[in-house]
Formats: sequence, C-alpha cells, structure tokens
Amino acid sequence: MLQKETIRQKLSAVPTVARYGSEMETPLHSMLGLRALVETMAELGVPARTLLAGTGISPNLLGDSQARISVRQKIKLFSNVQRFTPDPAIGLMAGQRQRISDLGVFGYAILSSATFGKAIDFGIRHVRLAGPVIEKSFRVEGDVAIFEGHDTIDLDDLLPIASEFWFGSMQSLISHTLGRTFDAHRLLLPYPAPAHAHRYSEFLGYPVEFDAPVMQWHFDASMLDLPLPAANPIMAEVSTGFCARMLEDIRGEHELIKQIKEACLNSVGGIPGLEDMASRLNQSTRTLQRRLMEAGCRYQDVIDDVRRRLAIEYLERTTMSVEQVAERSGFSDVSNFRKAFKKWTGRTTAYYRARRH
Repeated sequence: MLQKETIRQKLSAVPTVARYGSEMETPLHSMLGLRALVETMAELGVPARTLLAGTGISPNLLGDSQARISVRQKIKLFSNVQRFTPDPAIGLMAGQRQRISDLGVFGYAILSSATFGKAIDFGIRHVRLAGPVIEKSFRVEGDVAIFEGHDTIDLDDLLPIASEFWFGSMQSLISHTLGRTFDAHRLLLPYPAPAHAHRYSEFLGYPVEFDAPVMQWHFDASMLDLPLPAANPIMAEVSTGFCARMLEDIRGEHELIKQIKEACLNSVGGIPGLEDMASRLNQSTRTLQRRLMEAGCRYQDVIDDVRRRLAIEYLERTTMSVEQVAERSGFSDVSNFRKAFKKWTGRTTAYYRARRH
C-alpha cells in the first residue's frame, strides 16, 4: 500500500506534460505520429503531396520524432486532413497506428518500467518534445486517474479531429505498453457530438460525454500498479538513469548541442547523420555546420559523446553482448565499434564490461 500511495502522490504532483510556446512560427514541435495520418489518408485515396500542400513539411521527415515544425504548420496539416478526408473518423483511425517503440531510448525506458504508474511518471517527465497542439496534463484524484487536455490556441472546428488523433493515439500507446486493451471509465469532450460520434465506441469501447465543460480522460487509478509485460529492471534503470543524466548534463550546454543530443537520445532509426540532423532541425547542412563551428565543436564530436556514454552505460550496467551494445550505440559493424570505443575512452570494451554492476 505504501508504494501504491507513493506513486499516486508522485503522479498527482506532476505538472503539465507538454505545452507549446506562443511563437506560432518557431519550429519546436515534433512530427511524431504524423506519418500515421499521412499513411492512413493515402489508404483512403489522398496522396501525401495533396495532404502536405501548403504546410512546408517535407515528406522525408514524416514519422521522424526529432524533426521540427511550427505550430502553424501542424495546424495547417490538420486543416488539410479535415478538408480532404473521405472518412470523418480519420483521427481515430490514424491514432490506432501509433506505437510507443517510436520513442527511441525513451521508449525502452517506458516499456521496461515495472508498473504502468512508473511508465506514466517517466513519460510525463521526459517525453517533452512531442509538440502537441492541445496542451496536456495528468493527475490523480482519489481513485481516479485523469489525463486532461486544454485547447489554449482556439482550434475551433479543428478541435474534434485534433482531439480524436490525441486520444486515439494514446489508446494505442497505452494498450501497447500494458500488453492489453486499455479500459478507461469515460471520456469527456468539450464539443458537440459529431455526425460520426457512433464510431467512437468502435475504437474506444467506453462512454463518451460530449458538450462537457472540460476535456478529460478518466481511468481507475489502481491501474497505476499494474505490472508491465515487458518490465525489465536492469533496462529500466539503465535507460531512465542514462536519460536523466544526459538531460541534466546538457541543460547548461549550448542550445544547439542540447537539441542535437536530445535528438540522438530520441532517434528511432539509429544515430542521425549530419544531413539527417540538419533536416530534423529544419535548417540546411551548411547552416548547421556553421552554427556548430560557432559553438566550438563538430557534429561528429557531439554524436561521439552520446555514443560513448550510451555504450559505457550498457557495458557497465547490463548483460547485453558487445554486438548488441554496438547496435544500440549506432554501429552496424562490431569491429568498427570496438575501434571507435578504444579511441573514445583509451580502454577496451572488456575493461568496462569487467566493471559491470
């Protein structure tokens, strides 16, 4: 009981998960999950070139959790989705495609958490780059756990589709984490029932209340104690510890270097190359190189630091093979990894493996 109350108290005190800035044109927002919208629309007969028209979003950045776009670009995309979709339940349909494994290193930590409550706690405190158009928060009131949304930029007629994509995605992500269907109590929405309201039960399976004064998602707080099927204490400790230390260390660094390191931590397809990183940060390769030079470093130095620290964490704190460590550190060839590691540290991988604890 003590542990249960501690988790609830901890989560009850957690502030807003993610909120956007007031600068509508600043490219600060993640594209995580947007590929799901594009792919679902394509299946409905609307090609990506049509959907992305006027957004300024490059197709090669879709689904990249670290590419950055502005609030205005994201709103324009939702507007295009609503304009061209032949199925009004598109938000719910696309949300079903989401997988928490898309979160990279953070995803490993969430999936390997001991309980659902600890996964939420970690996710809230660390996954801050999702770039929502709806402000989100989480709290616990007695026996009820509540996700809450706030339309602070007045989405008007786009609120339903943005909301449906949010809770459709969350339904999928939470179910994926739990290894079973997420059973909520009810969903309260601050807009009138749309014509396709009957489709909500098809995707969600629990009561939905429209024209509510708030946007809230309620579920039994006892679920916070549920053990997760992929729980792995060692991986959870390594992933959460590494993320916490890295995020703490980079807070005082140059903003550009901080952005690059956070992008590497959250990268899905391995450590990004220079051109890929430039695209993710919404700038040219030449501009990125110039800005790094002004900061007194090279791109290779930044990613090598991330790789080195990640490799040391895995070698010292897990039983993963050197081959697995190499892959997690962004190397496809273990021989090249060993050589690079020796260059970075002056030691062999065997030296750090012997220090494992």
